[in-house]
Amino acid sequence: MKLKSPEPFWLVKDGIKHSYPSLRENIETEILIIGGGITGSFLAHQMIKDGFETVLVDRREIGNGSTSATTSMLQYEIDVPLFELSEMIGKEGAEKAYWACYDSIDTLGKVAKQIKSECGFKKKESLYFAAFKKDVPNLKKEFEARKVAKFPVKWLSSEEISKTFKIENTFGGILSEQGGSIDAFCLAHDILHYNYKKGLQVFDKTDIIKFDHKKNSVTATTEFGNKIKAKKVIFCNGFESTEIIKDDFVNLLSTYAIVGEQNEKNHQELNDLLVWNTAEPYIYMRTTDDNRVLIGGEDEEFVNAKKRDSLLIDKEQKLVKKLNKYLPDNDFRTDFVWAGTFGETKDGLPYIGEHPDFPSAYFVLGFGGNGITFSVIGMEMASQFLKGKKHELSKYFKFRR
Repeated sequence: MKLKSPEPFWLVKDGIKHSYPSLRENIETEILIIGGGITGSFLAHQMIKDGFETVLVDRREIGNGSTSATTSMLQYEIDVPLFELSEMIGKEGAEKAYWACYDSIDTLGKVAKQIKSECGFKKKESLYFAAFKKDVPNLKKEFEARKVAKFPVKWLSSEEISKTFKIENTFGGILSEQGGSIDAFCLAHDILHYNYKKGLQVFDKTDIIKFDHKKNSVTATTEFGNKIKAKKVIFCNGFESTEIIKDDFVNLLSTYAIVGEQNEKNHQELNDLLVWNTAEPYIYMRTTDDNRVLIGGEDEEFVNAKKRDSLLIDKEQKLVKKLNKYLPDNDFRTDFVWAGTFGETKDGLPYIGEHPDFPSAYFVLGFGGNGITFSVIGMEMASQFLKGKKHELSKYFKFRR
């Protein structure tokens, strides 16, 4: 009997890459990072590069939170289209945010190359297509906004999409030159292991239950009573930040994903492409570096784990139906199906910077479909903050904006 894995594909594919101890003593450090996923790993990399004594802790095993459930699509496009974001925060801020995401893909590639990661980083094009005829006017508006901002894009008709990529039942779309894909679980582990050898201290299965914030320091207490005293703490704990921040700043949802069997000859036209569409919720597709098709979507507005996982079979069937609609020639057979929690903000932008209720702390919370690229931006912003410098994106990414 063949059972589909209820675990995220990346956990099964990569296994336990590196293991770290839990904290068993009281320690002091300059920088304490909360969260051992892709965001925490990037921040740790930057802190070690900048010469800070750094400790990273995670309540789970490394990478076993949202990083294990991500589809690892690297896009500069934010969940809120450029023309809409321009209306919300101004044209200048919207374009700066989009360009920061654009540049972060190349920065991520440089980090992956520097540490000799096995994460399979690959540059790809990105296709954003109209799921319905009624979506075409706004998608054309988005295309014009990107052209004005000088992004390398071109408009493809439904016929051109069909001929080039064998994707059917579209109504045209925007093809962007900039995009990429990785195995984020693998990359997080590779980054942390690289910096562990340079002096980074890593403790997993270390749950912090109390923070004592003061003007020039923070003391974190674990569930076993051990204390970590730091000059600064950087929270990279994603949606779990809602446990300590009382603001209504993010909407949590569940998303679903499936990965097919390996089939090298089945989808060659998609190997250098990321795909997503204008549906609400939208679907997103890519191939993996071991020749599988991955498709995700079917989001639900709740985070109850039992309720979320009870829908896995139903969501798998719906995602397969959509895949067959857009890729009718693809011989897809599901190998893995899983669900994960993610957050969306009112403007599609992250929260990066200080919060008035938490002295001596920074937050790097990359919600939405751009969590990984936001993490790279956050790495650079935190470096600037700790040098006493301002960052041009701070006012757009701040809390209570």
